[in-house]
Amino acid sequence: MPRAETSPLIAPSLTAVLFGLSGCLVDFGARTRQPGTLTAEHAEVTLGALDSLSSLQRQQIPCAWLDELPPALSHSLAVALPDWIKPSQHPATINPWPAPNACWQALMALNVERLDGCVLVSGEPRLLQSGLNAGLWTIGLASCGSLCGLAPSEWQALSQKEREHLRGKATMQLFGLGVHSVIDHLGELDTCLADISLRRLKGEKP
Repeated sequence: MPRAETSPLIAPSLTAVLFGLSGCLVDFGARTRQPGTLTAEHAEVTLGALDSLSSLQRQQIPCAWLDELPPALSHSLAVALPDWIKPSQHPATINPWPAPNACWQALMALNVERLDGCVLVSGEPRLLQSGLNAGLWTIGLASCGSLCGLAPSEWQALSQKEREHLRGKATMQLFGLGVHSVIDHLGELDTCLADISLRRLKGEKP
């Protein structure tokens, strides 16, 4: 008797991806959060950001960015980002991070109907905690967020050993929060999102 063929299991697609703005999509090192003036360098996209966004757009996965900076400042930072990624401005004085409200509001603005399969990517611990409190999958960024806090030129000027030390320390802090994955920068995001899809396929919940 011939054996019945079984169809391979297909990992479920993601529902939506939320990004932090400063220290994630732009502003390597999240230096806008530190006292000082905004420069053109702050608005430069981080490594892998545009490729990651293009990949998500091709998959028709809705995306939005969040920040708690004043709206005028955050929109100045976002000038190099594609028009299709939606900003989500949640008043910093109302249920501020790490309350989950900002994440929920961003998902509602995207008309997302369920939390299942929603992911937050950020290098900011307080926003990641907000995502955890909201019930999202969370991906922390080790090198380009506020935990390292260095400009790209400062980061590159470090020795390999110094970078590994800072990256390792930031990674431990992010995992200490309870985030589900930690990557160095957005250039590694596609692989990480695929891993989360496989974890969901196996029944894992955030």
